[in-house]
Amino acid sequence: MVNPGKGRGGLYVELSLTGAERARLRELVPGPVWFAEPGTTSESDARALAEAGTALGNPRADRLANAPRLKWLQLASVGIDDYLGLDWPVLGRRLTVTNLGDVFADPVAQSCLAGILALHRGIDLLSGLRSEGSWAKSAVRPRLRLLTGARVLVLGRGSIARRFAELLGPFGCPVTHFARGSGDIRTLAELDERLPGFDVVVGLLPGTPETSGLLDARRLALLRPGAVVVNAGRGSLVDEEALVSKLSSGRLGGAVLDVTGEEPLPATHPLWTCPGVVLTQHTAGGSTDESARVVDLFADNWRRFQAGSPLRNPVQWSRGF
Repeated sequence: MVNPGKGRGGLYVELSLTGAERARLRELVPGPVWFAEPGTTSESDARALAEAGTALGNPRADRLANAPRLKWLQLASVGIDDYLGLDWPVLGRRLTVTNLGDVFADPVAQSCLAGILALHRGIDLLSGLRSEGSWAKSAVRPRLRLLTGARVLVLGRGSIARRFAELLGPFGCPVTHFARGSGDIRTLAELDERLPGFDVVVGLLPGTPETSGLLDARRLALLRPGAVVVNAGRGSLVDEEALVSKLSSGRLGGAVLDVTGEEPLPATHPLWTCPGVVLTQHTAGGSTDESARVVDLFADNWRRFQAGSPLRNPVQWSRGF
């Protein structure tokens, strides 16, 4: 990782912020601060990035190589997928990239728990019946399940995975982690062997070649009848066609999907109408203070950056996260 030292050239920001949050950045950073709209393509914004010494947000990947003064980029995301194709052995000599790391731990963990409870307690079904004006107490009540004591497999051992496991504590759920090198389950062979023993499987893995298609048709078929699948990591983790098949047949008990292979999800995609699916549309990391928490992390890292100290959440390009 590059030791960034003190940056020059000002700050480029590509993030939706309140007036107060913009003022806070201006007070924090000496020199010019340039605010661009997220996803911008204007040439003036491209020139501002090219002159900046630091950046906050997710600028277009192809513009990083043309920003020779840029020493540090604080992403406004955990995911780094858009930047994986760049020449990091070269670019990484001058540019340090950090992501949001644990900023989303609480909201994502809570969304996963909420989705699981919605399925177990029939909230998703009852919400649909309400919109139809249909009273179905006698049909729904016998189908409700308890989360208490459910055996949960968490794919991942990062900050979100750890926080999610903590939230399950009051429910008395035995939690097992799959993570190569640091999990309770460390190999794919052991994963295959133990998959049938879990009631809930939660995907919180980064998007890498090793995790793509991890929950394929074969592994989904290994899950016990009635099991619930949750994916709040990357859409590439799950074979969606196989998942739809298992849900439609009634073999699986439901799915909570914050991420999908294609986003936005096409209107004709079968996940919209597949039974037992809670789609949270990549909102799990959201909260009313989301941008304030991003600025908080940037401010902490800015002080470290100026002091030449290690930054929080540096991206490890060789590992893909």
